[in-house]
Amino acid sequence: MRVALVIGTRPQIIKSAPIIHNANKFPDIELFVVHTGQHYDYEMSKQFFNELSLPDPVVNLGVGSGSHNWQTAQMMMGLDKAYAELKPDIVLVPGDTNSTLAGALTAAKMRIPVAHVEAGARSFDMRMPEEVNRRLTDHCSARLFAVTEGCAANLRREGIREDRIVLSGDTMYESVQRHRRDIDKEDVVGEFGLAAKNYGVLTLHRAENTDEEERFRRIIGSLLELDLDIVFPCHPRTKNRLNEIGLLGKVQQRFRLIQPVSYFRMLSLVKNAAVVLTDSGGLQKEAFWLRTPCVTLRDSTEWLETVEAGTNQLVGSDPEKIARAVGEASAQGFPVTPFEDSELLIPDASVRILSNLLSNGW
Repeated sequence: MRVALVIGTRPQIIKSAPIIHNANKFPDIELFVVHTGQHYDYEMSKQFFNELSLPDPVVNLGVGSGSHNWQTAQMMMGLDKAYAELKPDIVLVPGDTNSTLAGALTAAKMRIPVAHVEAGARSFDMRMPEEVNRRLTDHCSARLFAVTEGCAANLRREGIREDRIVLSGDTMYESVQRHRRDIDKEDVVGEFGLAAKNYGVLTLHRAENTDEEERFRRIIGSLLELDLDIVFPCHPRTKNRLNEIGLLGKVQQRFRLIQPVSYFRMLSLVKNAAVVLTDSGGLQKEAFWLRTPCVTLRDSTEWLETVEAGTNQLVGSDPEKIARAVGEASAQGFPVTPFEDSELLIPDASVRILSNLLSNGW
């Protein structure tokens, strides 16, 4: 069975790493990686490949940044040619990026079965490009690998047949578990002169936050008022946006503004922080797995399990909610009681996914 795994961003590399590593245990599966080049700084993606000991992609389309429509169209044209040459039996797409959608749509148009990793996640906010991507991908997929029963239930409500849904667990959890020693070896706390559990980690990059100037100013203004040392690995696009609206100088003075860091270093920062402030879906889960309270700078989340467990608070852009949530997280720490029973701790997701790919019913 020839399986084309389509990725294009750093979170997708992390989600795919356990699948790539464990594919070697399945002699009947020939898995090859196709990289769309969605992340415009390919060298940063390359760093993640090296860090996670992954083979180079067999194809790199090098699409780069652009509008959602332009980017997706360029990927589809490149993937059309790549699939024709590689002749995959199945196309495997993780996550909810433009690469996910392009990989799935192109395969569906070419009548190649699609399998979606992290299927059924829903924020129920169609303003988010990721929500559009994940919904469309799910509905053109033949096999849907759901992280939790909640994700599977979302698929059933949308009319997807039960025999196409597989409760697999989360491959991102596998990556965290596999690399705990690597994470612990990183001494970012010492390097940055931080005090463990006495600082916050901030990431902010989603378009619904950065592109709406009033909302972006409200979030940044609220964070500037916090009595908390904040480390901010800043996405280049976010940094440019801060400069455009005249806030970059204030942020540089108040926060520890740094370049995006490697996977291990980022998780070391998260593990040792008092609180994570983010609009990232993946980081909400990583904070959960590393037992660090999270404050999500969004109005909705696809990972309600973390909110229900009491480890994650949704605050949107409300200054009072942000201040209160950060204060509570810093003072109370991580609630241990609900942690062990969470569906986000299902082990061996990659093996479950690979085993299912070999099953009948495609």
